[in-house]
Amino acid sequence: MSDLNPEQRRAVETHHGPLLILAGAGSGKTRVITYRISAMLAAGISQRSILALTFTNKAAREMAGRVHAMHGRVLRDLTVSTFHSFGVSILRQHARVLGYRDNFSIYDTQDQMSLLRETAREAGMTLEPGEVSKVLSSYSAAKTGRIDRADLPEAYVDLFGLYVDHMRLYNAVDFDDLIRLPIRIFNDHPAILKGYQDRFHYVMVDEFQDTSADQYEIVRLLAREHRNAVVVGDDDQSIYSWRGANFDNFLLFEKDFPEHLEVKLEQNYRSTDTILAAANGVIENNQNRKSKRLWTDSKSGKPIELSFPEDESTEGIVIAEKIKTLALREGLRYGDVGVLVRTNSLSRNLEVAFLSENVPYRVAGGQSFFQRKEIKDVIAYLRLLANPDDDVSLLRVLNTPRRGIGRKTLETLVALSERKASRLYSAIAMATHAGDSPLSSRASADLSAFHDLIEEYRPRVLSGRNLADTIRSLVDEIDYWAYLIGEHPNNDQLAKWKYRNVGMFTDFVEKYENDPDNLSPSLYEFLSRITLDQRDDVDNSEDVGKVNLTTIHAAKGLEHKVVFIAGCEDGIIPHARSLEENADNIEEERRLFYVALTRAQEKIFITSCLRRKVLREVVDCVPSPFLDEIPAELISVTTGEDTVSEDEGFDYFAALKSKLASQ
Repeated sequence: MSDLNPEQRRAVETHHGPLLILAGAGSGKTRVITYRISAMLAAGISQRSILALTFTNKAAREMAGRVHAMHGRVLRDLTVSTFHSFGVSILRQHARVLGYRDNFSIYDTQDQMSLLRETAREAGMTLEPGEVSKVLSSYSAAKTGRIDRADLPEAYVDLFGLYVDHMRLYNAVDFDDLIRLPIRIFNDHPAILKGYQDRFHYVMVDEFQDTSADQYEIVRLLAREHRNAVVVGDDDQSIYSWRGANFDNFLLFEKDFPEHLEVKLEQNYRSTDTILAAANGVIENNQNRKSKRLWTDSKSGKPIELSFPEDESTEGIVIAEKIKTLALREGLRYGDVGVLVRTNSLSRNLEVAFLSENVPYRVAGGQSFFQRKEIKDVIAYLRLLANPDDDVSLLRVLNTPRRGIGRKTLETLVALSERKASRLYSAIAMATHAGDSPLSSRASADLSAFHDLIEEYRPRVLSGRNLADTIRSLVDEIDYWAYLIGEHPNNDQLAKWKYRNVGMFTDFVEKYENDPDNLSPSLYEFLSRITLDQRDDVDNSEDVGKVNLTTIHAAKGLEHKVVFIAGCEDGIIPHARSLEENADNIEEERRLFYVALTRAQEKIFITSCLRRKVLREVVDCVPSPFLDEIPAELISVTTGEDTVSEDEGFDYFAALKSKLASQ
């Protein structure tokens, strides 16, 4: 532990009792967590008794990988998991006590939207496209207790009940349920809770500032008996209240575990002293925070460059040209640059500028591989094979590829399923095998062929063997290639690209099956994994060496040598709508700006437009008030213009010529 500072070592060596680790940005938090787990194992604490919870599968894998590397062996009984994956494991074991079957489906947002539309149609309601997501958000808030169910808009109250009933009938759960339902199990069945308490004597939570009230309740219940709860986080980086993160969890932890020890990690290993002085100057204006001040041994900080472009189009060009200049003059790699914006809408002009200036870029947090239509189609087949009660998946694949099953046939099936209190898949079986079938002979034949297809492949995919080969066989049997050609008759290249994606997916399944760390590579486990891990693409190699364009929210946890913060104007940072909803949100908006500043390792550039087009009107802009909170001596105001000398131009073209000659 010679490479740990005194506070880090104190956190690592404290194994018993509740512990609150306040880990500032760039303070070596991940190292402390992995060292602490390793030290506990070295002290003779059973790996089976340790539970480490975090928020992303990537973070969980990194944490587990580091611990494994330190011990030189696979630790199969050590549980390092996301909250949602841990919830899945509880439900797979005990969902039956709540009336669910253990082959339940996990609905993502698109599935929920499809189900909500279908439920609304059954109720005789029509939801506009933008209204669907709004209703789902309010339902999520009601399910998780962030708002009272009685506060739902009156028109949506009855629909909410129908929606919840449909979820149960389809034997499906959503992401909220993965946390909410385990709490119900623990509260209603103390013996089950006792079993988990007896196993997990040590509970550790990473990114504690991002936990919701329900997630904290799981931690509290698990650690209530043995009191070995460790939470690691930074209240100054709490920026997700809009999706349920509860800032008061720090206070709740102190109340529920009054005997806790508090350790502050304030030494920063990421950024220069200039960057930290700026970040400290901003965040110290918040009143509701734990007192701490980041510091570093790095004394080579460059001033923060602030420029005021004429408008958003000029802003994009200024940023693109500055990135190219840094690449030319200082050898900065494009992949070491992060361009951060407050909202996705601000990225459009930046993308236009990057394209026009030939600056390669990637939009971080873009569409997941698993969200592409062709992949969703294959996954829907798998989900139906795993859970025939999943009507949403059935409706997706029933005419993919086209089987000539029209609206009238579907209405007949829905009416039959309602009359028999069954799911659509059962209705298909009844309708196609009945002597007095209400279907036409052609519809009956098409549905019978579909039913036979599912019945043929269901035992194959559930056998636990050769899942990838079975998927390949299924894709061939439904002739998905011909379907893609038919969907894109004038674009063979697009059809080939989509079909190649399906091939990549089956290769991914094969890799999953052959991974020795997967003790139970079943179809259910695979579907749970990809639903919870949608942001992990199969292949990100094409994005290496590109500028990272992302929102500040999506950038938390990342770091870049050089960071550009665009659109730093009042009304954007802080965001006007956020303050309209609640004036107290100013502190979270300030934390968001703090997060943006602390992503940088060496240099920060900030742009604040003089005017910006809002809707169809050009308005004058005012710089963000947060800029005034940065000590003035740390800022250098520039014009944004940066010319290249003649010698630099010759050097650039000589380097380009050499590169071309070597290819």
